[in-house]
Amino acid sequence: MEVILLEDVEKVGLRGDVVSVARGYARNFLFPRSLAQEATAARVAELKKRDQQRARHEAKTSDEAQALAKKLGAAELRFEVKAGPTGSLFGSVTPTDIADQLWETQKVRVDRRKIGVDTIKRIGRYQVPIDLFQDVTVEVRTLVVPEGGELPSDAELAAMEAAEQPPQPVAAEAEGPSEIEDLLDETPTPAAEADETVEAEAEPEPEWRADAEAALADE
Repeated sequence: MEVILLEDVEKVGLRGDVVSVARGYARNFLFPRSLAQEATAARVAELKKRDQQRARHEAKTSDEAQALAKKLGAAELRFEVKAGPTGSLFGSVTPTDIADQLWETQKVRVDRRKIGVDTIKRIGRYQVPIDLFQDVTVEVRTLVVPEGGELPSDAELAAMEAAEQPPQPVAAEAEGPSEIEDLLDETPTPAAEADETVEAEAEPEPEWRADAEAALADE
C-alpha cells in the first residue's frame, strides 16, 4: 500500500515522501508510531501543494544560489541531542532535521533530498554539503552536541568512538614449526622415493659370478 511518511524512516524514505510498503508493515509499525499515514488522493494533493509553496523559497538562478551559499557558509547549525557515554545518539539527526533548522534559523529553504549527508548517529562536528543549484554547493558547519553538555575536542571524540568499537582479536605469537609441518618435512618427496627405489633395486652381484670371471681369466 502507499503511505505518506510523517518522519524520516531509515531505509524507507524521508518525511513527506509517498512510498509503497507492505500493508502489515504499515499497520503494525508505521501507523502505531505515527511515522506515516495512508496516502489518500486528498492527502497527496495537499502534499504537492505544500511542496510547490516551499519551492518558491528555493534558489531559482545561479546568482541567487551564490548569495545563499555565502550566507549559509557563514552559518552554524546546532543540535542538542541525548547521547550515551561513547557519543552514540539515542536517536539521530536526519536531512529533514537539517532542512527544518535551515528554515527556522536562516529562513533558507532547501530540498532535503539535496542535503548530502546520511543520518547522523554520533555527536561531533560535521560539514554538511548542500546542493543549492547546478554547480553551486555549500558546506554548512553543523554541531551535534550532547544534551545539557559541551562538545568534546576532536581527540576526545575519536577516543570515544574507538572505545565503542569491538576489541580486535589478538594475533597468535609466532611459534616454531607445527607438528604437521615437522611430519611434512620428514615425508620423503617423490624424487627421494625414486632414488631409494633405484638403490634398492641395485643389489650386489652374487659371489659365483665373480668366481667364474676369475677362472676364465686364468685360462
